[in-house]
Amino acid sequence: MRRTRNVKIVATLGPASDTYETIHALHLAGADVFRLNMSHGSHDEIREKHAIIRQIEEDTGGSICILADLQGPKLRVGVFANEDGEILEDGASFRMDLDAAEGDINRVCLPHPEIFAALEPGATLLVNDGKIRLKVETCGPDFANCTVVAGGVISNRKGVNVPDVVLPLAALSEKDRKDLEFVCELGVDWLALSFVQRPEDVLEASDLANGRAAILSKIEKPAAVNNFNDILQVSDGIMVARGDLGVELPVQNVPPIQKRLVRQCRRAAKPVIVATQMMESMIESPMPTRAEVSDVATAIYEGADAVMLSAESAAGAYPVEAVTTMNNVATEVERDPTYTQIIEASRETRGITIADGIVAAAREIAEKTDIKAICCFSQSGTTAALTARERPRVPILAMTPLRSTARRLTLTWGINCVMTDKLDRFKLAVVASARAATRQGYAEQTDQIVVTAGVPFNVPGSTNILRVAPCDERQIFNTDPE
Repeated sequence: MRRTRNVKIVATLGPASDTYETIHALHLAGADVFRLNMSHGSHDEIREKHAIIRQIEEDTGGSICILADLQGPKLRVGVFANEDGEILEDGASFRMDLDAAEGDINRVCLPHPEIFAALEPGATLLVNDGKIRLKVETCGPDFANCTVVAGGVISNRKGVNVPDVVLPLAALSEKDRKDLEFVCELGVDWLALSFVQRPEDVLEASDLANGRAAILSKIEKPAAVNNFNDILQVSDGIMVARGDLGVELPVQNVPPIQKRLVRQCRRAAKPVIVATQMMESMIESPMPTRAEVSDVATAIYEGADAVMLSAESAAGAYPVEAVTTMNNVATEVERDPTYTQIIEASRETRGITIADGIVAAAREIAEKTDIKAICCFSQSGTTAALTARERPRVPILAMTPLRSTARRLTLTWGINCVMTDKLDRFKLAVVASARAATRQGYAEQTDQIVVTAGVPFNVPGSTNILRVAPCDERQIFNTDPE
């Protein structure tokens, strides 16, 4: 299915979008990637959604990407004697400890000794998405005596955030390990890793996935922002999870962090998703707010590979309308001449490898002559990702014999995936490119395309050849050497 935009749309599935009819409608409306949230639903329910997506992929004849989002460790307080919870007043004292007894106005159990092991006086504890803010006055291996800085209602099993310290917690819980193995065997394309704090968290998940799925690190903690360069190096992609970032950091810090991370991902030729609360009001309304539209547009102007819907498509009353609206915003932004100016002004020249030079030359040729498309032959997807980093003005066709590569590349900006036979001669690659470009409406017989590939064929990372080719097969056979 050919899109009229380059940025991709990720739609989360849930109770509002769990049937073939709805998921198919979401795909037709513009969803390129479907997110399966492992925090909700049984393995049987996840398997059923996966099967529906693959059926839709077969029915529509394209490539659909599936992202499984692992839950990560959840830090929560215990329970209170008063089922309605307690109201903490500003300036009051409140204690958290390992005592399993029911909580009251003075204390509650926090059943996470690893938190107490990492705390220091002056640290901040956030409860219930940051609505309650506590300052640690004194602490030990099994307690923390705090002052209430910002009060409110605290009740059973509310979440706790610890923004000031790196917690000695693995990003993968026992549930995550089981979920990871399940979805890798199921055949998802990407794994989103929650609670990332350090590159070692990513390496652990990557070892367990063992190439069966690419790893997308969610940046949702201050420690991840501080260690971002190292995390990016070992990740296949990034999600800027602004919801938790906005809890653990001052909200005014999130926009510049988002802009910086998007640019760093683009520089590294790794896809980046901007996520959380993009069209939150569409959970209940058929129309977004003007501020939400502007927020989506900002992420697109910044050069993000994808923008994501969460509860809007998973549990909202208007899932298809939410995707349609996001698609319309993306299409309109990319028509704006200012968009092209901003994207090209933020392009950074790189010349480290032969492949870098090839893709930069392909973009230059395409922009300065009448080239209709850039066709990249790729086994691993690296060449196509490098081409997307250049953000060319013409369509990118990623030609690959591997369905897994095509699906993973669907997340990346501007890439249109085309399945091809396994080839062993460059002339055949040129012919296949010309056929794909004309068959899918990117070019006419009288047009030209740019073809990039690696010789010898079928060797990942060997891109070393560029050819400006006609779309007329007869000309290719009459004029092209072997």
